[in-house]
Amino acid sequence: MTNAIPKAVLIGMPGAGKTRIGQDVASVLNVEFRDSDAEIEARERMRIPRIFEERGEKEFRAIESDVILGFMHGYEGVLSLGGGAPMTESVCDALERYVDEGGVVAYLDADPNEAIARASRSGNRPLLADGAARKWRRLYAERRPVFEHLANLIVHTKGKTPMQAAQNIADTANERVVHVDGAEPYDVRIGSHVVNHLADVLGDKPVKIAMIHTTPVQRHSDRVRTLLRRAGYDVSDITIPDAEAGKTIEVANGIWKRLGEEGFTRSDAVVGLGGGAATDLAGFVAATWMRGIRYVNCPTSLLAMVDASTGGKTGINTEAGKNLVGSFYTPAGVLADLTTLGTLPNDIFVEGLGEVAKSGFIMDTEILRILEDNAEALRTFDPADITPELESVIAELIERTVRVKAHHVSADLKEKGLREFLNYGHTMGHAIEKLEHFRWRHGNAVAVGMVYAAELANILGYIDRDLVDYHRSLLGSLGLPTSWNEGSFDDVLALMHKDKKARGKMLRFVVLDRPGHVIHLDNPPADAVEEAFRRIQK
Repeated sequence: MTNAIPKAVLIGMPGAGKTRIGQDVASVLNVEFRDSDAEIEARERMRIPRIFEERGEKEFRAIESDVILGFMHGYEGVLSLGGGAPMTESVCDALERYVDEGGVVAYLDADPNEAIARASRSGNRPLLADGAARKWRRLYAERRPVFEHLANLIVHTKGKTPMQAAQNIADTANERVVHVDGAEPYDVRIGSHVVNHLADVLGDKPVKIAMIHTTPVQRHSDRVRTLLRRAGYDVSDITIPDAEAGKTIEVANGIWKRLGEEGFTRSDAVVGLGGGAATDLAGFVAATWMRGIRYVNCPTSLLAMVDASTGGKTGINTEAGKNLVGSFYTPAGVLADLTTLGTLPNDIFVEGLGEVAKSGFIMDTEILRILEDNAEALRTFDPADITPELESVIAELIERTVRVKAHHVSADLKEKGLREFLNYGHTMGHAIEKLEHFRWRHGNAVAVGMVYAAELANILGYIDRDLVDYHRSLLGSLGLPTSWNEGSFDDVLALMHKDKKARGKMLRFVVLDRPGHVIHLDNPPADAVEEAFRRIQK
């Protein structure tokens, strides 16, 4: 039995353009298009006005429901429904189930005057036979609340060409959504132009929005600012230093000062836009201002999409180490917009693959297979030449990695047990970052840290040599470093003792005992810890 469902279902008033736009959506998605009215006429071998005349509306609705329900499973194209179809209880229930299964119900909210004019020109609208304008508006008043309740995408068609509206629906149909459970659940949306959902995620409660971003993402911040202002928010534009230089108490203090001067209250919100450092800082500011205000993350780098923006970890760096000051504070949502990858330099993209590979090693080994199969295309990533095939691969890697993270953080937000497994490679990785004064990027440091953890596990008999070599070959094929020749063991050891997983004087590591499975390693022998360090210096 197939689990296939339509890519999108279009609803809306007569004259909204469901057939034309639906055809364009199907063309963009390269799938079949069906119109429920046309299907009814083909099945019954008569026009809809005649069905109404000879059998009445009640029997027409029964036929309509039967036809529509037949498409809700096993059909993978685009489906357009007649204007009154969602008002039938069985169709309404089917659409609700379809949305729960991950489907897209797109409500085409057309300009009334334009829709009435189009509907009046059609001779196939029995409910608008006489006095079209008056009847259309009466039906609109009845149906609009139902349309808005059912739809998980509302497309305002006024001012848009049919293709522009269709592209909006197609983008949403191609989105991937990962739900993060917990005390305060939220969704991570992955896809092209998902930032268009920002106002929906923020809601209508905030008045002021502090948009925190770095200079390199100026093109994206301009777009987000426009979206926010168009939605009616008062936007405070706050630019911070790039990368780890932005994650300091001095930067945070400057933002707190500005929020105070501009009268930000508990009902306002923060939007974090940029790489992992920017989303970490934005979350920390949101968590601490008035003991917590709403915030949304809009990550623009691969690393931020798969790691920093999801999970509710916020923080800043101090002289004592990385991320030692911070809080666990969940976002209202995360919008991983794939279009931002088009401005991402190759080296910054590649470092993100370190965290992707980590999720493969600790849980989802299918990630490792996808990385192997696409290593060359990923290693040579060119932001100016992202093919649809490569974008699909990247989207799947992001989704799978976020699902691994969601699995761990949903059950353990505050890192008391299960969530610590996400720190595979991080004990050594964080030490490298600190000793390199954060000149090394996080994903690169974690890649070396995973090799270190694999070497340690091999020395102590948890994994064989082949798995260690696989770490080196896979990570190397992606363009990630697998060795580190700087720093002394004593310096590294001192920083390991300050790691967040450490307990008192006891060192604590996360290591593999087989592919896709990790365990805690408490207080390993000192000579093994040092020998593993020597092995990553080769």
